[in-house]
Amino acid sequence: MITRIPTKQPIVFLTIDDGAVKSPDSVRLLAENDFPASLFLTSNTVRDNPAFFKAFMEQGSRIENHTVSHNVNMTTQWGYQRQLDDIIGMQDFAMQQYGRKPALFRPPGGAYSTTMRQAAAAAGLKAIITWEAKANAGRMDYQYGNTLRPGDIVLMHFRPEFAADFAAFRAAQDAAGLQVVLLEDFLGVA
Repeated sequence: MITRIPTKQPIVFLTIDDGAVKSPDSVRLLAENDFPASLFLTSNTVRDNPAFFKAFMEQGSRIENHTVSHNVNMTTQWGYQRQLDDIIGMQDFAMQQYGRKPALFRPPGGAYSTTMRQAAAAAGLKAIITWEAKANAGRMDYQYGNTLRPGDIVLMHFRPEFAADFAAFRAAQDAAGLQVVLLEDFLGVA
């Protein structure tokens, strides 16, 4: 499980979850700032318009696995096979829609278990990714300290507040003097 990357390089990793709100502003903001992001999508929330996320891919972002259902209780209420099926379902959806199976996995709500780790590995995923900081409700929340640090993985969501959350992230990123780079490139996963 990876929550941040130990590095002294002045870099930060942007990750965006779910995919429920598909606003052109989110595409525009990432493009204007030349920010690549790891998009941890849930197929149940993107199934109505999977093509929307191709614009992010064209700008250098990657589609990753956040399950089919986004059931936050799956680690405690589901057995191995049901977890595996939910994870593989998103792997297959991503391959069908985007031509690439995800390499990274983010569990719904960030909770994980040994069973989930085994299911993610069996599905061919290379790493489980969580976060150190998040942009939420137009402000930054940190697990440690009160600023972004080199190597932090930042969580955002595709929500109506995306523009305000992005502005909070952008201000924190700029204040910390960090460059946004793609997590997959740094980890060396395709």
